[in-house]
Amino acid sequence: MESDSIDCMASSDVMDDDEIHHHQLSSSLSKTHSNNGNSNNSSLSSAVHPSTTSVHELLECPVCTNSMYPPIHQCHNGHTLCSTCKTRVHNRCPTCRQELGDIRCLALEKVAESLELPCKYMSLGCPEIFPYYSKLKHEALCNFRPYSCPYAGSECAVVGDIPFLVTHLRDDHKVDMHSGCTFNHRYVKSNPQEVENATWMLTVFHCFGQYFCLHFEAFQLGVAPVYMAFLRFMGDELEARNYSYSLEVGGNGRKLIWEGTPRSIRDSHRKVRDSHDGLIIQRNMALFFSGGDRKELKLRVTGRIWKEQQNPEGGACIPNLCS
Repeated sequence: MESDSIDCMASSDVMDDDEIHHHQLSSSLSKTHSNNGNSNNSSLSSAVHPSTTSVHELLECPVCTNSMYPPIHQCHNGHTLCSTCKTRVHNRCPTCRQELGDIRCLALEKVAESLELPCKYMSLGCPEIFPYYSKLKHEALCNFRPYSCPYAGSECAVVGDIPFLVTHLRDDHKVDMHSGCTFNHRYVKSNPQEVENATWMLTVFHCFGQYFCLHFEAFQLGVAPVYMAFLRFMGDELEARNYSYSLEVGGNGRKLIWEGTPRSIRDSHRKVRDSHDGLIIQRNMALFFSGGDRKELKLRVTGRIWKEQQNPEGGACIPNLCS
């Protein structure tokens, strides 16, 4: 199986003046429109009892609109922005166009210490509330945070929940979808002497009400090419530990068998591959399995997925095989 190479173009991180003005104007209009829709009673209440939301708005960077964390910078006129955006605006205040310098807004940093805010993934189900400076650390590991697309053929930036990603893989990446807990894949390559990192295959399986990604690819390991197959679970690591899988490849009366636990898609495709956590087949062995004149690679990879269940009497895990 051959695959076409895909070129990715990275956009610049530097914002020009027109882009900054447009972003701020849009943000200002949006806030003005929102404020006009509030009732007089609500405005009066906010004036008498400043809400956490209004303080949180002060901590919103006017350029990227993300929450600001120390060091928070300000210009001589008191306008603030985050440290990331300071390098993107050519050291000019995006509000008054004055030079920024190296002034920190220590008062705002102190105010932030007193805040407690909900996780930004609250709408996705996270019930947690954290001090302002602990919130960012939690959100980086929050179990409710969106998943990254597990597609390995390109650097896809799409994120979402599992049902959304399954649809995305099927419709946008044209990934094969299968139901059942057993699989039988055939991999053919006409010239096994040429191996590229882009040579790969992805199939999604649905069983036990969950989704699993089967990866099969060829890549260079040192000076010799190898072939590797591994399974990833479309969910969190703790859930992934409830499942096991086996992979088998062989021919000419020999076979290799791998058994393991699927890795969560929280771990990137590259991280799993580079850790060699899967069935690895050296090229010479792969050609031996292929038979014939060793000029064409023909591998058949079979496998199954099962769920480990706790035995209520003995406490031991017993496999639950799908029919």
